[in-house]
Amino acid sequence: MSEKTAIIIGASRGLGLGFAKELAERGYKVIATERKRSEELHVAKANGDAIDIMQCDVTDADSVSAIKAECTEGSVDLLIMNAGVYGGSEQGLDQLSYENVANIMHTNATGPVQAALTLLPLVKRGGTIAMLSSMMGSIADYSGGVSLYGMSKVAQNFLARSLFEEHAKERGVGVISLHPGWVQTDMGGPDAAIDVATSVTGMTNVLEAESEPRHVFLNYDGSTIPW
Repeated sequence: MSEKTAIIIGASRGLGLGFAKELAERGYKVIATERKRSEELHVAKANGDAIDIMQCDVTDADSVSAIKAECTEGSVDLLIMNAGVYGGSEQGLDQLSYENVANIMHTNATGPVQAALTLLPLVKRGGTIAMLSSMMGSIADYSGGVSLYGMSKVAQNFLARSLFEEHAKERGVGVISLHPGWVQTDMGGPDAAIDVATSVTGMTNVLEAESEPRHVFLNYDGSTIPW
């Protein structure tokens, strides 16, 4: 069986680091990116030869283009866009400002989707782009409280559909918006329902089960989340 390749944008910690370890264990060649040096990621690399590390910031188009220049077109099976921020404690509707909205929307929505578009030629026909979204980006399920973060994930979901319909579908590449669950990360906190390994194992299973190009919003266990 030929070696598979995955690129993970945002692999310095949490879910991205978990993806790097899981995919390496599954036999993938992994290109994992960090915005600034991650000791945990470099330890994971030192424990095997399946992980290569590159620097990338999704808000910096030049750093994304540098990754594209180092890879072969049509060589990637999975492109995982994990980079993002929560946006701080000011999440109420009355706390939105030009500054905090502009920052989180570019970091969580326009930046990752534009980066995915730049890297799309690297993804082979039949491959998949995973956009790490959130159930808080579901309008149907939303009950208030996280206006800033939720808005950015709604926007990411919308732009992911645009990426699929206008660019990826014609290349035979699927785009999956993924909710990782409530996970014990820096963002989810120690009281979250599941650990990183459970989330990442589930999401990887979901991604590997994709057999046709489509855009859907899925939970880490494969169930469908309403838009």
